[in-house]
Amino acid sequence: MALLTRIRGPRDLDRLTPGQLAALAQEIRTFLVTEVSKTGGHLGPNLGVVELTIALHRVFDSPRDRILFDTGHQSYVHKLLTGRQDFSRLRMKDGLSGYPSRAESEHDVIENSHASTVLSYADGLAKANQLQGHLDRPVVAVIGDGALTGGMAWEALNNIADAGDRPLVIVVNDNERSYSPTIGGMANHLATLRTTQGYERFLSWGKDALQRTPVVGQQLFETLHGAKKGLKDFIAPQGMFEDLGLKYIGPIDGHDLTALESALTKARGFGGPVIVHCLTEKGRGYHAAENNDEDRFHAVGVIHPETGLPIKSAGKDWTSVFGEEMVALGREREDIVGITAAMLHPVGLAPFAKAFPNRIFDVGIAEQHAVTSAAGMATNGLHPVFAVYATFLNRAFDQVLMDVALHKLGVTFVLDRAGVTGTDGASHNGMWDMSILQVVPGLRLAAPRDADQLRAQLREAVEVDDAPTVVRYSKGTVGPAVPAVGRIGGMDVLRAPEAPADERRADVLIVSVGAMAPTSLEVADLLAAQGITATVVDPRWVKPVDRALPGLAAEHRAVVTIEDNGRVGGVGAAVAQALRDAEVDVPVRDFGIPQEFLDHASRPEILAEIGLTAPDIARRVTALVSRLDVATVQA
Repeated sequence: MALLTRIRGPRDLDRLTPGQLAALAQEIRTFLVTEVSKTGGHLGPNLGVVELTIALHRVFDSPRDRILFDTGHQSYVHKLLTGRQDFSRLRMKDGLSGYPSRAESEHDVIENSHASTVLSYADGLAKANQLQGHLDRPVVAVIGDGALTGGMAWEALNNIADAGDRPLVIVVNDNERSYSPTIGGMANHLATLRTTQGYERFLSWGKDALQRTPVVGQQLFETLHGAKKGLKDFIAPQGMFEDLGLKYIGPIDGHDLTALESALTKARGFGGPVIVHCLTEKGRGYHAAENNDEDRFHAVGVIHPETGLPIKSAGKDWTSVFGEEMVALGREREDIVGITAAMLHPVGLAPFAKAFPNRIFDVGIAEQHAVTSAAGMATNGLHPVFAVYATFLNRAFDQVLMDVALHKLGVTFVLDRAGVTGTDGASHNGMWDMSILQVVPGLRLAAPRDADQLRAQLREAVEVDDAPTVVRYSKGTVGPAVPAVGRIGGMDVLRAPEAPADERRADVLIVSVGAMAPTSLEVADLLAAQGITATVVDPRWVKPVDRALPGLAAEHRAVVTIEDNGRVGGVGAAVAQALRDAEVDVPVRDFGIPQEFLDHASRPEILAEIGLTAPDIARRVTALVSRLDVATVQA
């Protein structure tokens, strides 16, 4: 790492010779494989942008020139070149973020890790530069071909093209993939550009050949050159971009530093919006990634650096349980179809796609379109199941509300990575869904506590044909089954205290939500050790609030809700409102995630930081019961 350790900032790249730059690229790939294999992280995307990132930092003067990364999972090389080379705690508490982070460096302008947003940021920055007289400061937006499938990117392109005098360089990092191979019309268009001989190369050949032709050569060349639009679309159909008013340069070999620097230098000097189309290979230089057809090691856990194999074998996870049950349901019901937003494997729909290839729809990174397309399918008699990370459903709230719920359509939303996810940071914690969805009329929301309940509640969800249903679950390994000891209304009773001899009310009703069941039971054990009686129930369906809950709450001195969702507007708030509506006057304490953006760390570390552990909760509930005892004595 002789060269890499000498790079403390982008301008250190200026002193390197072409040979040294090639050696630096190899050092960076070796560093990434060695370090990311120890911690886990986004390996494949970063291996693919090594030369591109070096070229960006040689041509542009960051942070004076703003360099932005869409999604940001391909920013590891950028971190290395801007002085951040301690990857020992990547994505861990007090270590480097897995995405750009403004707290880490002035070179990180935005820290978005939801896709298709960077062009809108760039448009705003370029407009601000123009108003402030900084037209010598180009804005550079790096966006993958996968992110270009998002509608927001095209809304931004429409605006960017409106002003030809704002220096804005759009670098399309085209590796034919998001997580998996990119699909759709945009992907097909880029594929055409990749495989068609370039217009400029054709004109160069034509000028040499035709001008050697007596009499008619020059005239014919000028005629062909004048037919620029039609000829360009025939030879290299970049016309879609140029029709928008965007200069197009490419396609460029994204691993050829000389070609990259030449193209980026031209783009920088153009003075208006330019698209530089770069062809890269995800996972480049790492044999295990290059031969992984699923996702080219888009994201890995801790792996053996030489083989790429996991160091530890994890138990069955929530996602695979869902995937298995979807296949079973697909065999039983021909009307069930699956929808994914460019995440077929991560959300567990790959087995369904293999079993029923005509009943799976990958819409690209287009969550809004996915929801309303699902509404159309439901209108015509299908039952769509849209599997998506909980944090990404935020982007399609209006469609859930107005296109599905308003029309009383049977669409099931399966939310993976709900609750605290940890290492991917603030943007990926699924802490908003149960609050956002509470306001949707008619929507029903299930939070399974274990694998058996996930299977059962998914089946219950797809039986509903007159309203949207939601099933949400955590990231990672699913724990052991948590058996019920009884049923009250639609709620499972997980722990029932012995009836007090003096017929007093039990002390606490604990309402456990989803994966918090083991924590809730531990709280009950800790309270019992203090002589405090507690009933633990799992509502299973947390929206609407079970009709039996207010009556059960009235039999207790206090109610406690425990959820891995934001406290504002979450299940606890809904339970409290239900008790008020039923005029059940008992204290309610809601334990959940505070409404703040949580730094990256492991799930247990975050839960401990926010006080969402059994000892923390039991301590506060004990204090509450003590106050109730004092009040009773004083009364």
